Amino acid sequence: MNSPAAVSTPAQPPAASGVLDKTRLDLEWPRLVAAVGARCRGPLASRIELPVARTREGAVAALAETGEVLALLRSGETLPLDGIRELRTLLKRVARDGALTAPELRDVMRTLEAARALRRFLSARREMLGALQAACPLDPTLDRLHDELAAAIEPDGTLADHASPELRRLRTEVANLRARIVGRLEELLLKHADILQDRFYTLREGRYVVPVRRDAHERFSGIVHGTSASGASIFVEPRGLVAQGNRLKMAQGELEREEARILAELSELVKERLPELHAATDALDHADLRQASARLGVDLGAEVLPLAEGPLIELRAGRHPLLLLDGVDVVASDLHLEAGQGLVISGPNAGGKTVALKLLGLAALMQRAGLPVPAEEGSRCGFFAPVLTDVGDEQSIAKNLSTFSAHVTNLASILERSGEGAMVLLDELAGGTDPEEGAALAQALVDAFCRRGVALATTTHYEPLKAFAARDDRLRNASVGFDVDAMLPTFALHWDVPGASSALSVAARFGIPARVIQTAREMLPEHTRTFDELVRGLEAQRQKLAVAQAGVEGQRAAAKAAREEIEERLEAMRARGRKAVDDEAKRLRDQLREARNELKALRKRLKQEADAEALAAAKDRIDRAAELAERTAPALGPMVEAGEVLSQVAVGDRVFVPRLRTQAEVLEEGARGQVRVAAGALKLWVDREELRSVSERALTPAEKAALRAQRRPGSVATPPSPRPPAPETKDRPQHPGNTLDVRGLRVDDALAMTESFLDRLFGASEGTGYILHGMGSGALREAVRAHLAADTRYVARHRGGTTEEGGERLTVVTLR
Repeated sequence: MNSPAAVSTPAQPPAASGVLDKTRLDLEWPRLVAAVGARCRGPLASRIELPVARTREGAVAALAETGEVLALLRSGETLPLDGIRELRTLLKRVARDGALTAPELRDVMRTLEAARALRRFLSARREMLGALQAACPLDPTLDRLHDELAAAIEPDGTLADHASPELRRLRTEVANLRARIVGRLEELLLKHADILQDRFYTLREGRYVVPVRRDAHERFSGIVHGTSASGASIFVEPRGLVAQGNRLKMAQGELEREEARILAELSELVKERLPELHAATDALDHADLRQASARLGVDLGAEVLPLAEGPLIELRAGRHPLLLLDGVDVVASDLHLEAGQGLVISGPNAGGKTVALKLLGLAALMQRAGLPVPAEEGSRCGFFAPVLTDVGDEQSIAKNLSTFSAHVTNLASILERSGEGAMVLLDELAGGTDPEEGAALAQALVDAFCRRGVALATTTHYEPLKAFAARDDRLRNASVGFDVDAMLPTFALHWDVPGASSALSVAARFGIPARVIQTAREMLPEHTRTFDELVRGLEAQRQKLAVAQAGVEGQRAAAKAAREEIEERLEAMRARGRKAVDDEAKRLRDQLREARNELKALRKRLKQEADAEALAAAKDRIDRAAELAERTAPALGPMVEAGEVLSQVAVGDRVFVPRLRTQAEVLEEGARGQVRVAAGALKLWVDREELRSVSERALTPAEKAALRAQRRPGSVATPPSPRPPAPETKDRPQHPGNTLDVRGLRVDDALAMTESFLDRLFGASEGTGYILHGMGSGALREAVRAHLAADTRYVARHRGGTTEEGGERLTVVTLR
């Protein structure tokens, strides 16, 4: 871990500590530290020390750790830090050979449980929390110490009976003696009820006694151990119980010695692991600190900023963290500052100049402390060391106004310590003295700081300093806005425009009579009035530009909304087109279903009627139904496996159309990236990006060769050469005309298509057919083959495919 809060490099002159303390107070750093402490879950909350890295490497590590935990919190998880106890005082006592009590040993045990839980959590998420895991080394051998303590300490913080056999024996003996004494006391209470003040017994100095009436104590034999507050009762230990009471006291003494011995042994175990325990408590505190820092980031809506390479800070829509914590509606500001340059902020009092100044300083320290900064994406902050301030806060009752001499003393110390890489923040530079001399001193100091490579930001009411910033390339003006009509500050920061102090306008707002204000305006020097009018003119021009920019932004937003509306309408039109295609596909499916049903009816009729006229009519109807099936089935076939997205297509290519679930042929290319395709009888326009290549696993060997030739760069796909006719004794080769694909269909639909397919082949005098049913569970294959075995009108024989033909994924049918 980095050393506790330090805002400068290690080498410090003896007189520098006052400047550093002033920096912390000026920026109200303790309030931010307290906000982090309030979000801690362990004992660190009561002694929070927010480390500020002394080196760039330390800042890099701190930011990485907080960034990891911030991402963890936003994912809905938290670090397991429950059960941590404060052990520092206990460990110091153990180091001096002191013994711990049973409750204190329980605290050690619970802290070890938290350490084990955190170690396992970080180990399981090492990829996400690698930086935090490296910063929180937790020795796994401490688990053994935890187990040894858990074996002797009960969860309620008492010694367990099984801590030692002697302890168990003594506790049993004490319990038995106490039970016998209590039993005897209850008998005596009944026997001597007439002389007892009340029917109860109690303990006095470790001895069991009963309350006897003062006037009857001589009638009750025993040892007096005291009287009641009223004196009406005398507490007497019955003489018959003295011997048993003595034995009980002796057993209790032995029990206490045994307990002390066990506690001493357990404390010695803790002492043996002191280095590991110190490391574990430090690691738990470190994890608690990082989670508290991340929780602050969540509450502020802040982000861990990238660490810029050099001393540079760039905040986009930055917001003051303390104002956010106070619930103030903060006006965001863009701020930019880097080494060797200066920012001169001007404008009315109470307009936000000091807020902007403090935001710069706090962001620089928060970056070194690993804290998220409330700023938008694109912000960044480098490593500034030291951060030196002389900031007055008129709104803080705890802040005393500095005299000019004290102010100059601070400036001298800051100038002595400042150098390249430092950030210097000065409120009302060289104020509180003669305006002309103060302005000259302010300009000289600004020049000196810039020459030293300091990143400087200062507020001012000096017009010469504003003019100096306007003509020096190292400096930039910025101003906080003031609404003259409303007589209120806007708190918005505007760049490259100096701001008018508006002292007379503010005075008028707070009740100074108008005549006095007018007299003051007339007494202003000419150059002051001229400068004020110039600044007001610039402010008016800036406001007009802001209004114009707002108009442009409004037009841009309107154009964006119109474009989105057009895109929505276009998508709706596409959706309607897709619905029309789906409706057409449904119509074709219905026609196909009707054709299949008609074929079934015709077959049944043919079996019953064999006259020539009926046969001719049936043949005509079968031909029409088969033609419809052939035209419709390709467009509505089973799902074909799709290939990759096509980068380009050409007329004649075979493609896969996901919305049709089948292959199609490209007919023509249209405008706006559309292509017209044909799938059987269905022709439609589709977007080019919808098309996919046809998976080769869904093609016949001939189709595969043609497709590969089509995909080969610079080549033209040609149909495969026809195979020589096979001998009559062999099956005819497979081609699209004699192949039926029923993959993915239900059994009834597949069998109906098989019947139509066989009718068509038989009518075309085809001798061989191929039915592609796939592997799957085998149910469809068996159903198809069973149907073929029962069909003696068309089928002569059937068999499974050979390896070259496709194996058992298809069945080869030889027709009669």
